[in-house]
Amino acid sequence: MARAPKKKPLTTTQKRYQEKVRKLQPRPTLFRNAILAFITGGIVCVIGQFITDLYKMLLGLSSAEAGNPAVATMIFIGALLTGLGVFDNLAKYAGAGLAVPVTGFANSVVSSALEFKREGLVLGVGSKMFMLAGSVITFGVVTAFFIGLIYAIFIY
Repeated sequence: MARAPKKKPLTTTQKRYQEKVRKLQPRPTLFRNAILAFITGGIVCVIGQFITDLYKMLLGLSSAEAGNPAVATMIFIGALLTGLGVFDNLAKYAGAGLAVPVTGFANSVVSSALEFKREGLVLGVGSKMFMLAGSVITFGVVTAFFIGLIYAIFIY
């Protein structure tokens, strides 16, 4: 097994430089970021619940049945806001509050597609669209397969 090469000790000048960088580097505002992510994530959830309730009321669906079109609507809204250039501006302030819910999934798909649109519809948009989201989709499909298999063998 190969050993990692030893790091050279820092010179006095390098140590002073690193100390200056540490002093001048802005401190992250963790508490503020956490509060903003909590609030914006909550707003996204309230919007999603509103859309679910709207589908229940207008289409006469049950809560379980209204969930799927509500998720699709939230994905559409996230994709639309990304395409219009609004999502990134919101995400600068909201952070994980927008990136973690399903809207973040839509953003990753659409932003990859927009980035490579100059390469054409097939080789650009089509092949690069799921560059970031592909692993999430693959993990979800494989996990669902194994859970379904376990369900079929042991429960059904």
